[in-house]
Amino acid sequence: MKRLLAAAALLAAFSLAPASAQNRVALAAAALAEVPPSIVVTVSVPKQELTVVVDGVEKYVWPVSTARQGAITPAGTFKVQSMNATAISRLFNNAPMPWAIFYDGHYAIHGTTAVYMLGRPASMGCTRLHPDNAKILFNLVKERGPNSLQVIVVRDDKYVSNTSLVR
Repeated sequence: MKRLLAAAALLAAFSLAPASAQNRVALAAAALAEVPPSIVVTVSVPKQELTVVVDGVEKYVWPVSTARQGAITPAGTFKVQSMNATAISRLFNNAPMPWAIFYDGHYAIHGTTAVYMLGRPASMGCTRLHPDNAKILFNLVKERGPNSLQVIVVRDDKYVSNTSLVR
């Protein structure tokens, strides 16, 4: 909806009195400025948990498995690159990755069949969730659009406490 309003504002700006090319570029940039994410997912590597904040309100906290020893779950702030409800890992023996939300190359948040490992490091770098929880997150993001999600992966609990509600 916000993108529709931005597009309408852009069209209105261009249909007004003639403006210089520079002004039109500035108006276009302002109208198409990125809408802040309405869903913020914070993955805490030390806690082995994922927190979902929707519209500034914490909705879910789920146990996860991030990278085991010898592997890495990249830290940082990411946007959705792609989504696939039935992904499989070509890198790791066609392992199922249901409800996958890819955010940094081949790294994703996805469901796992190894639910008994949740709460401790076990993956090759992805963030694994219970398939039911992965489906909830996937559908929430699908409903609002991929641009609605910001993924934050942290390795320091101090950072988690300061950013889990940031929009």
